[in-house]
Amino acid sequence: MHILHEQIGAPQFKIKAESKNSASLVVAPLPAGYGLTLGNALRRVLLSSLPGTAVTALKIDGVSHEYDTIPGVKDSVFDIILNIRQLKLKKHSKGIEEVEIPLVKSGKITAKNLKVSSDIEILDPSQVITTCDKADSKKKMVLRVEKGVGYRLVSNEDNAKEENPEYMLVDANFSPVARVHYEVNPARVGELTNLDQLKVEVETDGSLEAENALKLSASILESYFQLFNKEEAYTDEEFTTSFEAIKKKKESEQIAAAAAAEAAFTPIDILGLSQRTLNALVNGNITSVEQLVSTPMSQLSQLRGFGQKAKSELEQVLSERGYSLQSNNKNNDEEKE
Repeated sequence: MHILHEQIGAPQFKIKAESKNSASLVVAPLPAGYGLTLGNALRRVLLSSLPGTAVTALKIDGVSHEYDTIPGVKDSVFDIILNIRQLKLKKHSKGIEEVEIPLVKSGKITAKNLKVSSDIEILDPSQVITTCDKADSKKKMVLRVEKGVGYRLVSNEDNAKEENPEYMLVDANFSPVARVHYEVNPARVGELTNLDQLKVEVETDGSLEAENALKLSASILESYFQLFNKEEAYTDEEFTTSFEAIKKKKESEQIAAAAAAEAAFTPIDILGLSQRTLNALVNGNITSVEQLVSTPMSQLSQLRGFGQKAKSELEQVLSERGYSLQSNNKNNDEEKE
């Protein structure tokens, strides 16, 4: 971590889930340029490396290629494939599954007509696949559904390797992330005005919660960067730090401050004041000699139960012990003038 964080503090992050499908991440403060560095890295991982579900192949009775037509079906096979690529599915296991869609005599065929197992969830049942008009209801379509990552582009080699020639391979986009947007805004800590604030907004198709998508992307990036420091990690203590180092430094500072405050605390009871005067001071939240001598007489005079007798007693006791109130010094200087 940048050594600047010892001065500006560790960056704080907040993930806000707008819904299951939408979330935003805000991280600040960051050194100048780090907003762009982290934002771009997260965006690329979100779009390319998260697991999702897609249709990878299609088989239709009596159809041999994607430019064919189906009797009684209004859409061409090519249009049907485009609609099928828009299906929002969630597959729990990694294996391949074949899903049937029976044709109907007339009417729309939507995602809810898919005959799926318990391993697959249909996230948008209203997605239209095609529309039938006097189609043969004995015919059916079969989809090959897989779980994977990234974007799989079908090549000639893939078609050649396909064992079942009835299947038409489909370009598959497995990414569950529908949209990623990040922006870098200026941030300030004290006199430092050239810091960054990173905001990342994510929308998913529902197969992976947006908040979990952000966390998983960060985990993937971390696993790759650990490769560089797996053995004989190199650090430069003068210009780098870590969350743990910042935390330990802050804790040690708090312990030192508490110890200093405790060492500088002298109970007011040792002055031997009368009970009335002591009660007036304690009720005014003055419990130590250090607090007392630093409090002006004008402020002490406003305490309930602190009258002229208490004032005279306090001045005498403090004088005997070598202490003096702030106002006493000031008044003496004015009298000398």
